[in-house]
Amino acid sequence: MKIGLISDTHGWLDPKVFDHFEQCDEVWHVGDIGDPALLTALSKFKQLRAVHGNIDGKEIRNECPEIQQFTCERLTVWMIHIAGNPPLYTAQVRALLSQGVPDVLVCGHSHILRVMHDIKHPPLLFLNPGAAGRHGFHHIRTLLRFEIHGKKMSNMEVVELGTRAQLI
Repeated sequence: MKIGLISDTHGWLDPKVFDHFEQCDEVWHVGDIGDPALLTALSKFKQLRAVHGNIDGKEIRNECPEIQQFTCERLTVWMIHIAGNPPLYTAQVRALLSQGVPDVLVCGHSHILRVMHDIKHPPLLFLNPGAAGRHGFHHIRTLLRFEIHGKKMSNMEVVELGTRAQLI
């Protein structure tokens, strides 16, 4: 299973996303979508899983839950827009972790690309694809691509879409 991971588009979707995710089976959007038209475009393109973020309005919140918990291949995955960072998670994520630990925790919000193991909550792999939109303090717009085979993730790639400054 090939996954394209994106976050914090804030109402603008770089057309290059479609090229970078062409070989993906699914696209996961981790919130701050910003425009329902983005959901439509992505869901017509690939199988889409998405959660809403703090800037998303009622229309997106009605389509996308705050949290998604699912299994992909044999990995348990949690998606939530605001999670904090290992080991300083939000109270909501800490409460969820007290009930069980997923294999993968995917979030956005910080606009900071981060891929790391949480040594306090093994086997948790923490993923934040950074921000793909043109709003925020990030300098480089980023995505992640990876593959899931059973219980293993492989071929993790960071995709740089260019600088945010180019678009302002």
